[in-house]
Amino acid sequence: MHLLSPRLILGWLTVAAFLLAGPAMMAAAAPVVSIALFAWLLGVILWSAFGVVHEAEELAERLGEPFGTLILTLSIVVIEVALIAAVMLGAKSEPTLGRDTMFSVLMIVLNGVVGLGLLTGGLRYQQQSYNLQGASAYLAVIIPLAVIALVLPNFTTSTARGTLSLLQAGCFSVFTIALYGLFLWLQTGRHRGFFTAPDEHADAPVAPHGEGGASTALRFALLLASILPIVILAKSLAKLLDHGIEVLGAPSALGGVVIAMIVFTPEGISALRAVAANQLTRAINLCLGAATSTLGLTVPAVLAIGLLTGQPVVLGVSAANMVLLAVTLVLNALTFSGTRTTMLEGAVHLSLFFVFLVLVFSP
Repeated sequence: MHLLSPRLILGWLTVAAFLLAGPAMMAAAAPVVSIALFAWLLGVILWSAFGVVHEAEELAERLGEPFGTLILTLSIVVIEVALIAAVMLGAKSEPTLGRDTMFSVLMIVLNGVVGLGLLTGGLRYQQQSYNLQGASAYLAVIIPLAVIALVLPNFTTSTARGTLSLLQAGCFSVFTIALYGLFLWLQTGRHRGFFTAPDEHADAPVAPHGEGGASTALRFALLLASILPIVILAKSLAKLLDHGIEVLGAPSALGGVVIAMIVFTPEGISALRAVAANQLTRAINLCLGAATSTLGLTVPAVLAIGLLTGQPVVLGVSAANMVLLAVTLVLNALTFSGTRTTMLEGAVHLSLFFVFLVLVFSP
């Protein structure tokens, strides 16, 4: 086993470089220097994120489903929260960043990745089967959490439109964490079989690979070592991203889209690979699990950051995006209401994803 992979070495060397000379490098006024630094950081963070996916997949082989995809989605959400926090704690307040990132994650995962996966899977296999009970369980959590987080704040009257009062933020955070915690308990315990392929036996013991328990512990250490560089470099990337959006005059929502793309590109590729291998249940676990974890963990984290720093946090999406979110949730409920999927569902999901992209640049 090679402990020090090239991506891990490069990640930590980049961390050392930016800790020692980052402020001086970013102080350079030349646009070319800023672009080069952004490209460097973006490349390192993306490559490190692929390392996170690799280590999570290694753990998945040892622990079995649904633990493997759960570890991956939780790791990705940690990275997402770190990037959002880095921007929110920067010099320029971004009250809508958390909302924009969460909404972008839902659109990318529930429409983009799901659509592309079902389309390519349908082209290759005509129809694909999956565990309906697991998909239904995910959607039963995603739908109320999405509405509470991104729609309800537009209709409360205690504070300005799109925001929550202190009492509402505290109570909603507790409810969200409690519901997500209950979901995790059922996913990994009593109803674990809902999240495995129909022909698999969830209660069957997982055969250890390699060095068994010692190797599993080492993989956890490598997973943490792969996540930490991303978390540490998040602040520097956030500064460059914020500066670039301001200079280009791009829409503020683009920041959330970029963060969502950075965070979920490796996981999206992993889901598409699972579809190509006719493992649709695993792909659904990755996609719907990412949406569930984002809503279950990112919302309380963003609200906590706002309360601790005194920054306003706007969660309610625009009227157009509320319509798009509602259609997306209804469409996913319809797509995953049977036991097989086809190309048609994929094409419809992709059409909604392209509508989302248009609205980013032309609200």
